[in-house]
Amino acid sequence: MDTHTHFVPRSIPAEPGRNPLWPSIELWGSDGAAAVMVGGKVFRVIDSRSWDAGRRIDDMAIDDVDVQVISPMPELLSHWFPAADADSLCRHINEGIASLCGAHPRHFIGIGMVPMQDPSLAAKRLGEVKALGLTGIEIGTHINSIPLGDTRLDEVYAAAEQAELLVMIHPLHPLGLDRMGGRPELAAVAAFPLETAFAAVSLMTNGVTERFPKLRILLSHGGGALSWILPRLRHARTIGPPLDSLFPRDPSEMVKAFYYDSILYDREALAYLVAKVGKDRIVVGSDYPFTIKQDRPAAFAEETLGIARETFAANARRMLGVDAGVSS
Repeated sequence: MDTHTHFVPRSIPAEPGRNPLWPSIELWGSDGAAAVMVGGKVFRVIDSRSWDAGRRIDDMAIDDVDVQVISPMPELLSHWFPAADADSLCRHINEGIASLCGAHPRHFIGIGMVPMQDPSLAAKRLGEVKALGLTGIEIGTHINSIPLGDTRLDEVYAAAEQAELLVMIHPLHPLGLDRMGGRPELAAVAAFPLETAFAAVSLMTNGVTERFPKLRILLSHGGGALSWILPRLRHARTIGPPLDSLFPRDPSEMVKAFYYDSILYDREALAYLVAKVGKDRIVVGSDYPFTIKQDRPAAFAEETLGIARETFAANARRMLGVDAGVSS
């Protein structure tokens, strides 16, 4: 089971207020080539694999994947638009993912999105997410600069915990791009891992994982830099005031509250992550269908760790709250 793949719809309705930054899809030809447009510029070149079930299933056979978990392309999360406008986009994306999954239930499981900039509205929309048959929501590493540990978001976490819905955290609009020499393409390569670590530390230091112990949280890209800064976090807790009060518990134990996908591209890095968090917290991921994807992700994890892929599939089913009848 590949737990980290993305969806872009073939079309997006026009934004009610005609905001120039509203995303749109530009189809380039009969071969399936397309682009996600933002502000009149190409944000990302894509193709029909983003929405075409048949092409996805063909590629799954090549990658030896039985099931894809499909979540929105992160830029579609739209935490920066007025909540009412974002709400309409969320509904469109959720219905698109649900339709894809409903037509091919043996191959696809869906994760949706909600207007996180309005936590009360987002919490209410979780019922609709569940009613569509989706198993969770994807959110950014911050909500338009509001850190994920902010108590204003507790309403969403509480509702997700009660509804038994996964919260997948994906890096988005990271800090530090102004220090990368005007190279925005470095965001996903260099800044995303740091951004994910910031989000995880915010959740930990603000007690989110303690207040919502049954909330299932997936950190994308192997948790980014979190496992690598973990020794430093743990050491800081032993120094004394004020650092000793940053974490409610030993950070080495707190990180085991999260799930982590295997998208690290490097065998030693994946083995290090498992040593820090345990094999029961690891799920397979690829970042399909984008160019940065990890090829044959299940084989990569299995061969790296010497762990049968059924272990990863069982972890994924537990994380998603789906029964053992779902294929690996």
